[in-house]
Amino acid sequence: MQQKQTAANQAEAGEIARRFTAARRSGGVVETYPGAKPQTLEEAYAIQDAAIGTWADEIVGWKVGRITGKDEAKFGVDRLAGPIFKASLKQADGVMETAVFENGFAAVEGEVVIVIGADAPAEKIEWSTEEARALIGAICAGVEIASSPFAGINAHGPLVTISDFGNNNGLIVGGEIPDWRRLAFSEWTCETFIDGASVGRETPAAIPGGPVESLRFLLELCARRGLPLKKGMAVSTGAVTGVHEIKVGQSSTVVFDGAEPIDVHITAFSKPA
Repeated sequence: MQQKQTAANQAEAGEIARRFTAARRSGGVVETYPGAKPQTLEEAYAIQDAAIGTWADEIVGWKVGRITGKDEAKFGVDRLAGPIFKASLKQADGVMETAVFENGFAAVEGEVVIVIGADAPAEKIEWSTEEARALIGAICAGVEIASSPFAGINAHGPLVTISDFGNNNGLIVGGEIPDWRRLAFSEWTCETFIDGASVGRETPAAIPGGPVESLRFLLELCARRGLPLKKGMAVSTGAVTGVHEIKVGQSSTVVFDGAEPIDVHITAFSKPA
């Protein structure tokens, strides 16, 4: 996935990245997309790379989301990715107070989280399913907090989503899935609640290829970008019950069979004084 970037391309990507990261730092809003929307996967990830380059935090994981329907056929891939930074990776402990962009986009997603068991070889850019499976150190229940200062991020398609950190704003990692080594995805029922009402119930088997395919995809993508996965990284492998929009003041609980429920309360970012 390499595309030669002209100086103009690089400048455009850098400006879009600057606008998004400035809004993320301040808890602000991006009213309209800040530039020409990316037209290819290469352009979208170039913007994401530019934003990563200016973000003063360590990447400790990645989120993987779906590309479906006409977009999957158009781009020839059924997944996308975005970075998870150290400050936004949390271990579940009681009710997790989680800040989102109040006037942007916010959602909760019940996710299977794969913890990487060993460094991926930096030079390896092609991975089989079996090789990806061998890199799994643990599999846990989790909740991705999807949030962006741009309210229309998902409405404008996967390339726009990619360009703003994949619409990620954090990951909460819960307990290990019981007997996860059997990889019995059809048995791992997940249910998501918002303010006590169920909004979705499904298993990871509903995602094509399941969590292992998400890992295999990510291993190749990150290797091609010069960002190989490292031991201990957390990979959020896809929204099991769907993407559930949520508002400031609401609460959510995500339950995987056999694991402790993960409780989240949504708050607004405090803007700098």
